[in-house]
Amino acid sequence: MTAFKKAVLFIHRWLGFTSGLVVFIVSITGCLFCFQDELQDMMHDYRKVQVMYKPALKPSELQGIVLKQFPKSVYAGMAYIAPDRAAQVRVTDKAGYHNVYINQYTGKIQGDDIMEKNFFVIVEFIHLYLLLPPETGKVVVGVAVLIFVALMVTGIVLWWPKRKSDRKRSFTVKWNGRWRRVNYDLHNVLGFYATSVAIVLAITGLSMSFQWMERAIYNTANIGRNINHDDEEKAMQSDTLNIPSTIAVPAMDVAYQTIRTKSPDASMIVFYGGEKKSDVLNAMSYPKPLYFSYSDSYQFDKHTGKLLSYLPNTQKSPGRKLNDMNYDIHVGQIAGLPGKIIAFLASLICASLPVTGFIIWLGKRNKKPKAKKIRAITHKKSHRHLVASTAEKS
Repeated sequence: MTAFKKAVLFIHRWLGFTSGLVVFIVSITGCLFCFQDELQDMMHDYRKVQVMYKPALKPSELQGIVLKQFPKSVYAGMAYIAPDRAAQVRVTDKAGYHNVYINQYTGKIQGDDIMEKNFFVIVEFIHLYLLLPPETGKVVVGVAVLIFVALMVTGIVLWWPKRKSDRKRSFTVKWNGRWRRVNYDLHNVLGFYATSVAIVLAITGLSMSFQWMERAIYNTANIGRNINHDDEEKAMQSDTLNIPSTIAVPAMDVAYQTIRTKSPDASMIVFYGGEKKSDVLNAMSYPKPLYFSYSDSYQFDKHTGKLLSYLPNTQKSPGRKLNDMNYDIHVGQIAGLPGKIIAFLASLICASLPVTGFIIWLGKRNKKPKAKKIRAITHKKSHRHLVASTAEKS
């Protein structure tokens, strides 16, 4: 092994020791989260409704029903998911955040999902923060993920076969070999195949936690275009000086009707924000339920429902579109079910790499003393043989 590869191996090994446990936890939780929507649909029938060919209840009506059921709670957001899915109204109280599932046609409350007790929400928080305080956890995870990217690169350098004749062997696992050889191949071969997907998962994951990565993706996609991120993401404010004393139609209902008019093909509509008097009512519309790409973005005056800004997906910059796709890319659903399977398998392989790498290190560590002992015994035998031969000649 050359001095360069020895240096790369040293870096690879110690970076692995530094980040291995965090990478394992983040990757395993990523596997569990890939199919969370499908699994929750199987586990909770209150997420679905029978389609009724009549208009859904207005946002203010759904909000009023839920607040009546939870009188000590505070409204925090709402979502119409799809014609065959229950609407979600989010409220918060002493128990935490509730996602209340309500039939959008009849107003019947079908389920109450307390987020802090939801298995997949817990998995998500482990994935993002390791259950540490968010500001601390995202730094720990972020640093580990950056190290992991470096590990993938150094791993390719160490693995890359020198001779063409070695390539076929390097791209396959020798399943009929000894278990240590199989483990070695699993670490190297699977690591190679997962590298490209793993790096995409790492970058999109970092974009969720760090604004600098989100901006980097935005700016890279917009190279050659004179587009300002702050202009495209400009936050408006509600008018606090001319709040009407009486409102004929609630602002959220006005906003909802505007979205239905401007985004007639929208399946999912999400409302959020508006806690303070000057805050706007934010809304996003999406063409496909539970997919967060290709969205139209809205800002409304929270007091009147007046449209303050509207940015349809067709007018967004490539960088903004790519940022909007970030979650769907991260979990693989940007490519549908095949994409989710690929993301799942890549995450599973990433979880295995710290384990197989540690086993390789243990094997080499335990092997070195034996090798030294054999060399020492061989040296002694050779010495005795030389002495005996000299004595015979004498």
